[in-house]
Amino acid sequence: MQIHRSGSVLLTGAVAVALAVTALPAAAQAAPSATAVISEVYGGGGNSGATLTRDFVELANAGSASFEVGGLSVQYLPGSPSAGSQWQVSELSGSIAPGGRYLVAQAAGTGGTVALPTADATGTVAMAAGSGTVALVSGTAPLTCKSAADCAADTRIVDLVGYGSAVVREGGGPVPGASATASVARAASLADTDDNAADLAAGAPTPVNAKGETSGGGQEPEEPGPTEPGDVRIHDIQGTTRVSPLDGKAVTGVPGVVTGVRASGSRGFWIQDTAPDGDPRTGEGLFVYTGSTAPAVKAGDAVLVSGKVAEYYPGTGTQSLTQITAPRFTVLSSGNALPAPVVLDARSVPGRYVPSADGGAIDALPLDPSRYALDLYEALEGSRVEFADTRVTGATTAYDEIWVTVKPRENPTRRGGTLYASYEDQNTGRLKVMSLDPARPVPTANVGDVLKGRTTGVLDYASYGGYNVQATELGTVVDKKLRREVTRKQKKDELAVATYNVENLDAGDDQAKFDTLAEGVAVNLSSPDIVSLEEIQDDNGAVNDGTTGSEATLKRFTDAIVAKGGPRYAWRYIAPENNKDGGEPGGNIRNVFLFNPQRVSFTDRAGGDATTPVRAVDTWKGVELSASPGRINPASPAWADSRKPLVGEFVFRGKPVFVIGNHFASKGGDQPLHGRYQEPTRSSETKRIQQAAEVNTFVTALLKADRSAKVVALGDFNDFEFSPTMKALTKGRALKPLIATLPSSERYSYVFDGNSQTLDHILTSPGIRRPDYDVVHINAEFADQASDHDPQVVRVKVGGGFWH
Repeated sequence: MQIHRSGSVLLTGAVAVALAVTALPAAAQAAPSATAVISEVYGGGGNSGATLTRDFVELANAGSASFEVGGLSVQYLPGSPSAGSQWQVSELSGSIAPGGRYLVAQAAGTGGTVALPTADATGTVAMAAGSGTVALVSGTAPLTCKSAADCAADTRIVDLVGYGSAVVREGGGPVPGASATASVARAASLADTDDNAADLAAGAPTPVNAKGETSGGGQEPEEPGPTEPGDVRIHDIQGTTRVSPLDGKAVTGVPGVVTGVRASGSRGFWIQDTAPDGDPRTGEGLFVYTGSTAPAVKAGDAVLVSGKVAEYYPGTGTQSLTQITAPRFTVLSSGNALPAPVVLDARSVPGRYVPSADGGAIDALPLDPSRYALDLYEALEGSRVEFADTRVTGATTAYDEIWVTVKPRENPTRRGGTLYASYEDQNTGRLKVMSLDPARPVPTANVGDVLKGRTTGVLDYASYGGYNVQATELGTVVDKKLRREVTRKQKKDELAVATYNVENLDAGDDQAKFDTLAEGVAVNLSSPDIVSLEEIQDDNGAVNDGTTGSEATLKRFTDAIVAKGGPRYAWRYIAPENNKDGGEPGGNIRNVFLFNPQRVSFTDRAGGDATTPVRAVDTWKGVELSASPGRINPASPAWADSRKPLVGEFVFRGKPVFVIGNHFASKGGDQPLHGRYQEPTRSSETKRIQQAAEVNTFVTALLKADRSAKVVALGDFNDFEFSPTMKALTKGRALKPLIATLPSSERYSYVFDGNSQTLDHILTSPGIRRPDYDVVHINAEFADQASDHDPQVVRVKVGGGFWH
């Protein structure tokens, strides 16, 4: 058995797994990387006819933040693996700067005359010149897959490249052309569509290390900058669609004035034409990408830029950012006036969000900036914009970003946010704001605060959040005194049941996190009788050693609740099978019930474990659970690599109450709202609909045995009240979603990208009448938060129509 109780001995048959996986979220091979990619592979080093003396693998960081590679590895497999072929491992350390490179030297040969630049990591793998597979892997344990399909299913693979005649590759075929004198390299944009043959091409080897050094120990050679303007202007490059008509072509002497400089992360600068063409569709601003080199320009410099036009896709399913790469530039003069910014407000930003392409790419659709907000933002990509006195709709993040709306009357919530009302009614006024000056970051702000005065900056596009303003001038924050809510205390004859996602809590977390979460339970939720917790990890968190119990975690948490004035809660849970419930590798996330034994009792009934399904049993005394606690159909494919619902039978004032704690599959893998595919595909929804159907089937069985059974289903369902998931969950009116009983301006428990939305829910069966329901806003709207979810509570009065 794997039932765990307050004060009990941990009973588990879990076996430690010798798999060294880092806490870094591993991307499946089938998902194009928005961070680290394999940028170049060369297996001909030291061969006859080669110039370089060693093989190498070069990595690149396509993201906007530093990418840690400590605990990761580069692995090699022969192009045509035999039964005895093994993946060979080269361990990594350190990190890759945004836009930077990372060089892994491999085996040396007897040929060649030119050494690699100083390597950032060194292996001993003798790679074949003409054919092979290289993988970037989260962890250092050797891969075991030897086919493209099997490797696609291995979630440890961050990126993979097959070249020559390699059997294991991404996409329809490997990259041709590798030889003793040719490497295979990714395009300068680092685009990763998970098709090796499309993303990489053969050419002369060009190894670059983290310092930007090339073969021979020097820096990449610089050609002189242009001296005369060319025939191409910025609006010619931007064109009238999202993809430049000059994509992939070289341009010379493009004139512009520098409007902003990014000296860290994805380095570069923006230029804008001072002689626009008057066409609102053709943008006049452009990003010049300088890679790992800090640009030697400043705002107000008049420049001429030569280089290659490229469309950079910062993430899976995102739109692209048009830029000039490998630039050469000349500063003609300094101190020039900057172009006047375009004002963004309720009058200038259209009410429609984006045109439809029936699920296809909108890249080639002509821009219509007077009709669609995303078309307007695309037409202004790289240009100066301005807004004033904007309401904050997403609190300051750990990355010094905030979300604002330039439309103060667009779907406002009661507390100052912007409500996400439906798939068809997108909020067009939302923009993310960050500062280009590291010395003056975005100030701390909560939802509902006001960014007073003028904010000016360059409109950019990134994978997280889409269009954003790189501010060169920031308004000041006016504190609107948003306060954390405190719900009322339940009365003596009221049962209070709450849900709270505590965001990967484990025994190794800081005491401050335990204390803040405990205060939320004891004070803000007023010590409910039952608390259904989501995201309780095992006792050593992400350490992947086979530990599955959570006793130490729950002891610390319940002790902290007592210290904050709450009751001494007992707990029940079922430990998952090791690494079978999704979440952070090694974390063994699960649902847990806390309950106050002074107010409510738990009916313990043996038989529940990680793999046995719980059933509704019709007895002469009424419906009972076959096991308590139990899990809903844990072997169903709906729950593969996902948290299984926890079901418990409680007794309050002599009456049974059935509580179902849920944590459905996340939205990971869905195409972004702001992306190139419109309407976006919500691929993760399929699994949640299946999970909802499983819960609905179980509740229906309970109600078939006793139509007046009192059922509370609650938790993090990871979907909206208007979603197909909720329709599947409430099918046949087995459950009623209580979020629908609130005014529309209060229907949210989570804030994402400036949208206030509901992912957490409490639902009740028909036998529960007149529930008193409250979403208690203590986290999601605040920069300082213990969890990214707000808890919820329902109170039910016994004798007031609750039982019959």
